[in-house]
Amino acid sequence: MRMIHVSYLEPVLALVAGILILIQPRTLNYVVAIYLIVVGVLGLVRF
Repeated sequence: MRMIHVSYLEPVLALVAGILILIQPRTLNYVVAIYLIVVGVLGLVRF
């Protein structure tokens, strides 16, 4: 099973979040909330 290194995943998530915010600014709260949850979970899984 191949694991994705978390340090590569965070910038990709940030880019996707930024693009979504540019496309639909009304979804800013949801995009930020989902991003923070994902980064938090990945940070906990790392340790």
